[in-house]
Amino acid sequence: MPDSLQSLLFSDLGKRPYGETWDLQEACMQKIVSQKLAARENPSLAPKHELFFVEHEPPVFTIGKSGDQGNLLAAEDFLKNQGIEFFRTNRGGDITFHGPGQIVGYPILDLDQIYTDIHRYLRELEEVVILTLADFGILGAGRKEGLTGVWLGDEKLCAIGVRTSRWVTMHGFALNVNTDLRYFDFIVPCGIRDKSVGSMQKILGKECNLDAVKQSLLLNFCKVFPFRIEPNEI
Repeated sequence: MPDSLQSLLFSDLGKRPYGETWDLQEACMQKIVSQKLAARENPSLAPKHELFFVEHEPPVFTIGKSGDQGNLLAAEDFLKNQGIEFFRTNRGGDITFHGPGQIVGYPILDLDQIYTDIHRYLRELEEVVILTLADFGILGAGRKEGLTGVWLGDEKLCAIGVRTSRWVTMHGFALNVNTDLRYFDFIVPCGIRDKSVGSMQKILGKECNLDAVKQSLLLNFCKVFPFRIEPNEI
């Protein structure tokens, strides 16, 4: 029987600055868009999907295109003096934090090859994280009505914000594993004032092995989406 799974080029980027990986995402998105256009004439040129995992260092706050600057509670000069970067981005969502101990996943997918439904895509990204948390014994995590991301009670464990162009995605999810949650004191996370932020470490009372969490995320990504992994060194 022929293999019905689509190829997913996967790269673990380790620790990298936010600006560098944003540029990488943009280049990858444009490459896939160009390949899509070429595939109209030659279907064999259909692009492969890509997925990057990264920890952002130095730490960084990012805000979405419709985010409220008032949700940044510290002056940008103060952040710079603390070694914290700040970026205004073209993703959806409000303000969030990225830094060491957090796994950020950037799927660059051609949804035309899967389904053209952004709501479903967001829910399936959430499902990847929910399954991963369950692998580590965190069984009560799930969704909140009207709010994007993955939650345990009123604590947000994973933020999600995406952008699409010609049904090609970029940006993605950020799972707090061993994240220093004190950074969130400088913002109103995701613009939600009556909720807080948690991490796997906080829930379990111990540090988690980041490589083990990455492996679980990758396996669950390919359970939820119709992919087979191909390593991709960048």
